[in-house]
Amino acid sequence: MTDFSFPHMNMPSKTTEFIHQLRDFLENIGRIPTLPLLAERILAELLTHAHSLQGWLYLLDQEQAGLYHLTTEQSDNPDNPSAPPRTLPLSHPLVRELARHREILDRFSPHDADAHIGVDSPDFIDCSLAIPFVNRGRLLGFAILRSDSNISAFGQENTDLLRIIAQSGAISLDCLLSYNDLHSSQELTRRTDRLRSLETLAGGVAHEIRNPLTSIKTFIQLTPERKDDAEFIQEFSQVVLGDVHRIERLIDEILGYARSIDPQLTEEDINTVVSSCLYLLDAKACSRGITIQKELAPELPRAMLDQQQIKQAMLNLFVNALDAMGDRGGTLLVKTHAVDRGENRMAVQIDIEDTGHGIPAADLDHIFDPFYTTKHKSSEHEGTGLGLFIAHQIIREHQGTIHVRSTEGAGTVFRITLPALR
Repeated sequence: MTDFSFPHMNMPSKTTEFIHQLRDFLENIGRIPTLPLLAERILAELLTHAHSLQGWLYLLDQEQAGLYHLTTEQSDNPDNPSAPPRTLPLSHPLVRELARHREILDRFSPHDADAHIGVDSPDFIDCSLAIPFVNRGRLLGFAILRSDSNISAFGQENTDLLRIIAQSGAISLDCLLSYNDLHSSQELTRRTDRLRSLETLAGGVAHEIRNPLTSIKTFIQLTPERKDDAEFIQEFSQVVLGDVHRIERLIDEILGYARSIDPQLTEEDINTVVSSCLYLLDAKACSRGITIQKELAPELPRAMLDQQQIKQAMLNLFVNALDAMGDRGGTLLVKTHAVDRGENRMAVQIDIEDTGHGIPAADLDHIFDPFYTTKHKSSEHEGTGLGLFIAHQIIREHQGTIHVRSTEGAGTVFRITLPALR
């Protein structure tokens, strides 16, 4: 008769228990989103299977190579003077030994006796086990466990389990560190692009501020002579106050746009965001003889979005439109409208139309690729190829879409669609 029983059914109960514990651990660490929580979970698992009550977990400092920082600890007395230091350099004998051999160091094992430092040494660290976290040939960190028990007495099975936990933890830590590095790089790229856009706007902004400053200066110069002219003082005071408010608003818009903040979704009015961006571009457009027209739908449904990121995406598209028209004038038309998608779902659409030189058909499939640019002959700045890529990325992260249609020599239309609240 054929035996249909599964192999694990005949395993010793202790081995089966280890497998179940390991499975639960692997499933759990895959759902942990932050580095401190992941480190805490790995240390707790190691302490459980090493039958230890005290442990310290160190991770490599991403900014200071060769330095390991204490990330999490579990101890009945955190202020214990015999606890390991908060940081350990790669030059420390114990760390150097872990990096060299990449194996668990057990103070009770005769094989590891030379790896431990004498009690009289200033580098002495009182520990039972030192467990490295190694992935892709790099010592990402390590755990130091303290116990009065002899870990070797638990048998090879338990040591192998600790090794598997450490290796699985190292892979998870490396993935999370890589994700954090990628996120930081993306944020840095966006901030750089945002500042580049501000550089483009600088000339127009200076012109925008100069006009109200002229009226303020004139008022100050004439006031001593006409201080008794009540009508002059009243009328000119209103003009100056309006100019001051205009400068304040412009400065607030610029600072708000340049500020680097964490993504934060809030309920926003798309029309307000569009108007804010166009306000920054008004002076630049006027200096080029370009007319900005707005057709903003009233009572547009609001959307959940990160205001600064959406501003960055729109400004990239608006600046591209102005550059496409150059100094020969033209019209930038921005329209918004609501779209009913059925099943109680709404969306808002923003159409950005220019009367520029258009985009060649061969380039349309690549304009959202990073570092792909058609601005090599731009009269102002050579294109970096990141503006449209970042705009596309931001829109996608907001669960939206962006499409383009263009006729060479006639103009281009970008359409942004974002999910909205009913």
